[in-house]
Amino acid sequence: MRIHIRHETFYAYETPLSYSVQRLYLTPQNFAAQKIVDWKITAPGIEGALTYLDGFGNRIHLVTIQNIDGPMSIVAEGMVDVEDAAGVVKGLACPAPDAIFLRQTAATRPSPTILAMLEKLDVKGRGKLDLLHGLMAEIRNAVAYRIGVTGADTTAAEAFAAGQGVCQDHAHIFSGAARHLGIPSRYVTGYLALEGGESATASHAWAEALLPDLGWVGFDPANGKCPTDHYVRVAGGIDAHGITPIRGSRKGGSAEEMRVEVNVGIAQQ
Repeated sequence: MRIHIRHETFYAYETPLSYSVQRLYLTPQNFAAQKIVDWKITAPGIEGALTYLDGFGNRIHLVTIQNIDGPMSIVAEGMVDVEDAAGVVKGLACPAPDAIFLRQTAATRPSPTILAMLEKLDVKGRGKLDLLHGLMAEIRNAVAYRIGVTGADTTAAEAFAAGQGVCQDHAHIFSGAARHLGIPSRYVTGYLALEGGESATASHAWAEALLPDLGWVGFDPANGKCPTDHYVRVAGGIDAHGITPIRGSRKGGSAEEMRVEVNVGIAQQ
């Protein structure tokens, strides 16, 4: 499946932006089931950007932006070929030790009610793959997908208590629960092309877990399935805060207005 993606982040300020440093997590990586056909980032200062792989194997662009008087945009766009590997991620290097993905954060730490959900899964009587499929189904049933009821700082415990949230919340709940069970799990950002040829208008998030023999396997509780050839993986980390698509700091540029527009669709081949 060839997928076309355009991800634009638009900024406007009341006063001139004198200086900004932004770290961009906007570039997919090649691995066994995913190949980049073409990919380009357009942004002020991108020509002189420092690019490197971080400790989790993510491709980063570090951009310095100076003296912007008006609005500006950061655009990531390109095409990616993806195969359906039933969620298995092979050939993607991650320098970090597996054990780091057992670490809980404020965003992922399970609440007593999440732990009670795990008790229902008959943990001792199931293999790890079957257990994680069960966990994915339980989360999807317990937390309805609903936009606008949670925010960037909502924790797994808060979303689970509310019984509603978005893909970020589902992925945080899954990762925190898997880690509690002793299974390394990482939070993943990327894109999902919708079935039926419709264009998706938002980025997506899911989780991956490390399983014996299979390696890293993706689980998308928001949709109740493992990633297919409709998914493009961009970055993986401990939680959403560590791999926000654009993060940084600025001097000047008061009253920032930010708008994100994403378009993901199946490309003509």
